[in-house]
Amino acid sequence: MITIIGAGKVGGAAALFSALRKLSDEILLLDIVQGLPQGEAMDLNHMLSEQGIDVTIRGSNDYSEMKGSNIVVVVAGSGRKPGMTRMDLLKINTSIVKGVVENIKKYASDSMIVPVTNPLDPMTYLAYKVSGFEKNRVFGMGNMLDLSRFKQFIHEATGFSRDSIRSLVIGEHGENMLPLARYSSVGGIPLISLLPKQKINEIVQNTRQVAAKVIELKGATIHAPGNAISTIIEAVVRDTKQVMPVATYLDGEFGYSDVSIGVPAVIGKNGVEKIIEPELDSYEKEWFKKGIDSVKNAISDMEF
Repeated sequence: MITIIGAGKVGGAAALFSALRKLSDEILLLDIVQGLPQGEAMDLNHMLSEQGIDVTIRGSNDYSEMKGSNIVVVVAGSGRKPGMTRMDLLKINTSIVKGVVENIKKYASDSMIVPVTNPLDPMTYLAYKVSGFEKNRVFGMGNMLDLSRFKQFIHEATGFSRDSIRSLVIGEHGENMLPLARYSSVGGIPLISLLPKQKINEIVQNTRQVAAKVIELKGATIHAPGNAISTIIEAVVRDTKQVMPVATYLDGEFGYSDVSIGVPAVIGKNGVEKIIEPELDSYEKEWFKKGIDSVKNAISDMEF
């Protein structure tokens, strides 16, 4: 069973994409707001029925119903409003996520935790520390969402098929993220040989800033994060061993420890099965360190 805690727009989208991919026979939407998860479940089930998809979505306000969950997605918390940074949410969401993770530890102690709540990297660290789970069982969504945006800008700049694009974004899920143009390609052709440096720099900057633009225009990001969550879940459920960027706890990797941040990892039935460490040049190391420093500063401000 997959449990999604937080039945708002992103939680609902994550349930929708997971059901469409048939990742579990049962998906549980949990929320403290009375009626919200039940209503969302009803709406989704009506759609699934017409589609002929035999996945059951339930809504509940009772944490004990997550017993037996294999994967628990944590979307609960306050979302970004126009003009806010992800770090502005730190104090608001720390206590919320801490309480949620304590319930996961109580009722779903054998599960994997996929944090989505912002600021993503500190919340992933919090989930790891509060749960006491092995580090391979706690991995955040952040850079998978950034990756989808990076790929779209590459598509727009080249005009080539989205299916041909392979790219990578690591580091903080925030203004210090590191889209890796050197490790991106279209049809196997390196991106740096297809586009001039100025255009690549523009794409990188747009990737860092576009979330704020979406929020300014429509109030929230919904479909792209919902899809990113289900992509991560699919790698676990189907044991695909897919390499994807997720926020996970570092213990010496990339030269850093006691911090959770986005890095390339092999995701399979055991969660984070291996962290891959691509060689970074001096510029990339500088940006990665900016993210590390930002996350560590946030962690030092957290009380849990």
